[in-house]
Amino acid sequence: MGRAIKTTLLITALMLVLSGCQTSTPPTQTPPAVTSTASQPETAQLTTNTSQPAPPPPVTPSKPPAPTIPIGVSIGNMAPDFNLKTLTGENVTLSSLRGKPVLLNFWATWCDPCKKEMPYLQQINDSYSSKGLVLLAVDWKDKAFDVEKFMMAFNLSMTVPMDTNGKVTQAYLVGAIPTTFLIDKDGVIRQKKIGPFADAADIENELKKIMP
Repeated sequence: MGRAIKTTLLITALMLVLSGCQTSTPPTQTPPAVTSTASQPETAQLTTNTSQPAPPPPVTPSKPPAPTIPIGVSIGNMAPDFNLKTLTGENVTLSSLRGKPVLLNFWATWCDPCKKEMPYLQQINDSYSSKGLVLLAVDWKDKAFDVEKFMMAFNLSMTVPMDTNGKVTQAYLVGAIPTTFLIDKDGVIRQKKIGPFADAADIENELKKIMP
């Protein structure tokens, strides 16, 4: 009986010792998720323009310069400019008449074909001056007195530039008179006639080449 009690006490003591050495395992806990409190850095969104740049405006090629018309006394040439004093004392230059058609006639008081033609030229002057035609009857080397007398005899009132030294007549290569040049509003020779016109209608027919 005593042995049984001792055995029981021994077992109980042993159990107490063992229970004192046991480490209790705490319940496994899932650590809380760490939430970062650091604010995200502020960034400026860079906008990338992915569209294609606008093409440059088309370049309009400049017009080539108009070909220069040579100065000369042939049809299609630019008529040579001149500066002469008229019978009444005014200066006249061909270039100042740009924009108007011009009938340029070379003549002289002693020229019989010129005497025949002058009345027709006066008719044209009377009929077409209001339409813009400028008629210049360039006298070749006559004295002013002789030209005035001639104008009175034939009742002429057209403009008469005096080529007293013959240089303008020479520049136009006039070898016989009368010689007439029809010059358009741009200063280009459109017709040349050596010798007198048959009548006023003959002149009018040629004027179609320069009159608008």
